[in-house]
Amino acid sequence: MRLIRGLAHLAPFANGCVLTIGNFDGLHLGHRAVIKKLAARGESLGLPVVVMIFEPQPLEYFLKDNEPPRLMRLREKVIEFTKLPVDNLLIVRFNRHFANYDAEQFVKDILIDKLNVKHLVIGDDFHFGKARRGNFALLKEQGQAYGFSVEDTGSHHSDGLRVSSTLIRDALGAGDLAQAEKLLGHGYSICGRVAHGDKRGRTIGFPTANIRMFRKTAPINGVFAVTMTGIDGVEIQGIANVGNRPTVDGGTKVLLETHLFNFNKEIYGRYVEVHFKQKIREEHRFASLEQLKAQIEKDIIAAKAVFSASL
Repeated sequence: MRLIRGLAHLAPFANGCVLTIGNFDGLHLGHRAVIKKLAARGESLGLPVVVMIFEPQPLEYFLKDNEPPRLMRLREKVIEFTKLPVDNLLIVRFNRHFANYDAEQFVKDILIDKLNVKHLVIGDDFHFGKARRGNFALLKEQGQAYGFSVEDTGSHHSDGLRVSSTLIRDALGAGDLAQAEKLLGHGYSICGRVAHGDKRGRTIGFPTANIRMFRKTAPINGVFAVTMTGIDGVEIQGIANVGNRPTVDGGTKVLLETHLFNFNKEIYGRYVEVHFKQKIREEHRFASLEQLKAQIEKDIIAAKAVFSASL
């Protein structure tokens, strides 16, 4: 898969391409249905498959600090796209200029002049352009004028529910990891590089591998039974806290701290993936580190019971 950052130096695809556009946050079952349909069209037409995504995501641009939490960071998204039948991933910076693009001008300048689109596959709720004027009907009209076809994927349902990133956020926020897994098509996980922390966990007997989330909010919060992959090809069991550590410092940045069972290797700088298995409790503020230590001991017992029950 070719990663294309921005439109400035992009040469139009000589014979055209097939394209889809969206946030693709979480790359859930609905998103994968779109990609599958797009890839089929690309194969039948003999054209490259192109996906256009935005950075930041439009709601992050418009809502600033009140934006919904992402299901995945950009790097995680790019990694997942490499596993799908996508030839080109185009990352477009969403800024004031892009937000004010007239819908018809967007079609001419970008879809036609920059990409030479021959077929477009979009989700059933797709809107674009200034004031969200652009929609499926407008694209069909523009397609007739410029010679490209447009296909709407319709909604993708699981157990009678329309699969969406919002529904997955709701499930994760409620601690319903099983429901989130059904909608995602896989268990929820977070990737990142293990960073140096303040080493406070070691002082109470529970050293942690810390992953900075680079965000103020996360779709999940609390203490979880988890496994970690990315180290020596094995899956390591542990317990993780996602939050701002109210007992220690109560900062504004979200941190993922994972204590691995029976593990004492140095893994700073390693890129790992934490897989969330079951929620144990909410994050709480304790009166002292001794109380926190006592609770962690209970949490570890609960997490090990989760793993024992799954055997």
